[in-house]
Amino acid sequence: MTLATTDLCDANEDKIESGDLRIVPPGYMAWGKHLSFHGPAHTLKVFEDNSLVRCALEKQGDGKVLVVDGGGSMRCALLGGNLGKLAEKNGWSGVLVYGCVRDSDELDACAIGVRALGAHPQKSQKKGIGQENVPVVFSGVVIRPSEYIYADRDGILVSGAQL
Repeated sequence: MTLATTDLCDANEDKIESGDLRIVPPGYMAWGKHLSFHGPAHTLKVFEDNSLVRCALEKQGDGKVLVVDGGGSMRCALLGGNLGKLAEKNGWSGVLVYGCVRDSDELDACAIGVRALGAHPQKSQKKGIGQENVPVVFSGVVIRPSEYIYADRDGILVSGAQL
């Protein structure tokens, strides 16, 4: 079975109806060489501080998707070119940010997928504040650690089990 989000939705209408497969509302922009990506979620909850983002991306990703609940802040970036390169080096499939990124051209050169609300030139604070591997809620969708993320040009899906 293909991993296209459209095909996954068509093949799993029962899971959408039951809530086991959730669709993140549109509005996310794409960066990185991989327009489609998928993997288990590794979650972070932060606000205008990307210290935990760096800590997570310094670890082996093993094909996971880093899901960053940045509170939807549009006042600074939580991911930039250096962290994109780190994600690529350490085997992360992608990064989903409920917030902003920066260094767009550098992110586009990375062999990962990135989705975020927008781009912002200012870097974040570095206080080390946040939570890791906790359920996060953004854009009206709950994402729990180890749930599966599927992203492509048509959208972003969250599944309780691998599809």
